[in-house]
Amino acid sequence: MDIRRVAFDHPDAVKLNDEVQAEYAVRYGDEGDVTPLDPSMFDPPLGLYLIAYDADGRPVATGGWRTQDENDEGYSDGDAELKRMFVIGEARGNGLARRILGALEADARAAGRTRMVLETGNKQPEAIALYASSGYEPCAKFGHYRFHKDSRCYAKAL
Repeated sequence: MDIRRVAFDHPDAVKLNDEVQAEYAVRYGDEGDVTPLDPSMFDPPLGLYLIAYDADGRPVATGGWRTQDENDEGYSDGDAELKRMFVIGEARGNGLARRILGALEADARAAGRTRMVLETGNKQPEAIALYASSGYEPCAKFGHYRFHKDSRCYAKAL
């Protein structure tokens, strides 16, 4: 598996983002995650976006982090927010999400971030299990979906 840093607007990132949005739409019966994201939010040193490619060069997993500091959406100074963690269906169960998560945590820590935060939903039990087994604990809600009943927020000290 080859994990590469890419821009959030790279064609492979756009393709995987479209796939995860379609999955969110099915799970939640809506239009997907409408959190405003700009590609520059993932530019180092303020963030990072990764894609894992299989042996055939096919993009199969993705994830990124972006800098957050205290604001009116409930973030705290030093936060790094995990975004767009996703593994395509046929590549699941191989530890890719855990590898990407570890790489993102290490990069955020090296960038001086002190806490990784993430928002997921109650209809994503696989994601919740991954984060819980990786040391994430429930925290006060933050971000775009902080008032949504299905939203679940987690944090982990870096």
